[in-house]
Amino acid sequence: MLEGLRVIEIEGLGPAPFACMMLADLGADVIVVHRKNGAPAPGMPERSLIDRGKRSIELDLKSADDIAVLKNLVRRSEALVEGFRPGVMERLGLGPDDLFEVNPGLVYGRMTGWGQTGPRAQTAGHDLNYVSLSGAAWYASNQGEAPFTPPTLVGDIGGGALYLVAGLLAGVMAARAGRGGTVVDAAIVDGSAHMMNLLMTLAQTGGLSMRRGQSLLDGPHWSRCYVCSDGGYISVQCLEPKFYATFIAVLGLQEDPDFKPQFDALKWPRQTALLAGIFAGQPRRHWEELFAGSDACVAPALDPKQSASDPHMAARGVWLETDGVLQAAPAPRFSTAPVNAAGRKIPARGEHSQSILEWLARDTPV
Repeated sequence: MLEGLRVIEIEGLGPAPFACMMLADLGADVIVVHRKNGAPAPGMPERSLIDRGKRSIELDLKSADDIAVLKNLVRRSEALVEGFRPGVMERLGLGPDDLFEVNPGLVYGRMTGWGQTGPRAQTAGHDLNYVSLSGAAWYASNQGEAPFTPPTLVGDIGGGALYLVAGLLAGVMAARAGRGGTVVDAAIVDGSAHMMNLLMTLAQTGGLSMRRGQSLLDGPHWSRCYVCSDGGYISVQCLEPKFYATFIAVLGLQEDPDFKPQFDALKWPRQTALLAGIFAGQPRRHWEELFAGSDACVAPALDPKQSASDPHMAARGVWLETDGVLQAAPAPRFSTAPVNAAGRKIPARGEHSQSILEWLARDTPV
């Protein structure tokens, strides 16, 4: 879908390379600039999954010759992505003003946690810090437990990478329409706060409380995960009354006076305790089979390997293993472009350096 779009990615961590992986998944030509003679960050593999589908060139951005190579790449590209603290690229002579001189139509994507401006802009932080400050972590975990979101998903990916992708593509559309280049300031605190707007609509009708455990989606017995007898987990979220009716009917509780009131918040703690006891009486597989095919809004809570074996996930080909690496297939899907994640290889660092340099030497930028 994005064939014809070329993006230069300056090697970084987390959301910026994830955003570029998604662009590559969608067909963009992504050239990642790895540090010359560098090594992966601690804990990261030599060939990173989030580099799949990209071309790799190694450059030293403190070398005048290599900076010239980067600028040649920028001349031939529509977008650049970097994820450093504010000011780092400027000190290298590669800030937006520097590169707009090379390519006035460039879309310059900047990925940070705190944003380019503000009191925290120059301080360190990580995913959990950003979503905690933005309010996005407030309703995570059950009442009485400290908020904790799934690592990276709400902040780095949801509030960061996906907003960078959207901003970058909007900028490219504007540039192609003749409105010139732009800087995309994608901050995780901004994006994760923006993600709260769907939940904030509940506040308009009184369904959202600033007290944890008192809101429509974080307090009820019908909106949480339960532990099963084998240590597995089952998720329940039957919000609408018709789905709640199906849920209690499948459990044989439709005549139980303890469960007839769905929205009485005063009864939620007792109802939760009763359901916890019920689900703890059987293994997860029992509950999966009991609710299979129903509209009770119940599903197992699985780890990635278990998810890959689930019949629904397997039928859609959501998970695959390539070169021994378990990974999720590209998303979303298009009717005119079948998913082909298996063919998206993970490059070695600098694998395409020579071929890219040869291409630059013979190609004249438009």
